[in-house]
Amino acid sequence: MLSFLMLTSCKKEEKVAEDPIKKTVEYDMYQPSEMAGFMNAMYAYNQQLKAQIVAGETPTNLPLDLLKLHSAEMTDGKSRTQNWESFVNVFINSQEAIVDTLSNTELKERYNVAINNCLSCHKTECTGPIPKIKKLLIQ
Repeated sequence: MLSFLMLTSCKKEEKVAEDPIKKTVEYDMYQPSEMAGFMNAMYAYNQQLKAQIVAGETPTNLPLDLLKLHSAEMTDGKSRTQNWESFVNVFINSQEAIVDTLSNTELKERYNVAINNCLSCHKTECTGPIPKIKKLLIQ
């Protein structure tokens, strides 16, 4: 019996190596709404327009379907307000005026009117992109 006690008391404690806790980090990838994606496409389009106008070229077509502004899914938490609705048709008309080859208004002025319409709406509806939109203006 004594040897049994000695054996149990003399045993070296073995440390059980524990697996480090593996934490799985899951990232929520930003998925822009249909409206946000469309706004980014309009921004890119207007950058191209600005470059064309500054280079002395006259744009003749409007590749974007601006009527999507009436139906594109809004960003979560946002909705089409009465204020937004009042701006959207004005914006569409001003954007179409840029490529109107029969207009008597100077091209640079028509373009800046369209960009200022963007700014007017964004001052009340979604203020975040205002500094970016201001860069679209032709000085």
